[in-house]
Amino acid sequence: MNEPNTPFSQPQTADEFQTDPYEPEVGSLPDRSGQDTEKVNKTGTTTIGITTSEGVVIATDMRASLGGRFVSNKNVQKVEEIHPTAALTLVGSVGGAQSFIRSLRAEVNLYEARRGENMSMQALSTLAGNFARGGPFFAINPILGGVDDDGHHVYSIDPAGGVMQDDYTVTGSGLTVAYGTLEDRYEDDMTNEEAKEVAAAAINAAAERDTGSGNGVYLADVTAEGVDINGYDFDELL
Repeated sequence: MNEPNTPFSQPQTADEFQTDPYEPEVGSLPDRSGQDTEKVNKTGTTTIGITTSEGVVIATDMRASLGGRFVSNKNVQKVEEIHPTAALTLVGSVGGAQSFIRSLRAEVNLYEARRGENMSMQALSTLAGNFARGGPFFAINPILGGVDDDGHHVYSIDPAGGVMQDDYTVTGSGLTVAYGTLEDRYEDDMTNEEAKEVAAAAINAAAERDTGSGNGVYLADVTAEGVDINGYDFDELL
């Protein structure tokens, strides 16, 4: 009697045992539909990084939205210290951005513990780009700003892991409006106090037109002495 021709009755070939060594060992991340994406808390946002004569200033708005349509939180701190003299913004999905920051902070702490010195901004920006390219952090586009022995640095990190350094940069849904204000008012060798006012003005301009940005501004004052982060109403600064 012939055995039925089923997958279980046929011997497996060598090719069937071979797998791609670069694939995840425990399966893949699920595909996300547009409907699922709309349910994710997103920062929407406008974030700005400016190098100054004293260090770096990073500014963000305070609004988080649900699917870009509903304001789910009006007081989100979208900039976090991740290094004794560096800060990173949250842009994209809140969960993905928070996971990204936790991962970077852990690596910075491990580096310091193992080597007895702080990671350079070049190394930190490269690590951030590698994480953005290879990690399950949704679509993020943060700004990294920091100070080290080589100077004062601002980087934008795109969702594909590209890292670009500049004197100033803007990311987020309000970037087109913010860039206009920033380019009009930016000057070389500004102090941190001067840069705070310029950054707040650019965030405020974006909030006037971008529904994903608003409700105030958080400012990170980054110098060789450390990182100081505070939240403000626009009226307090402008």
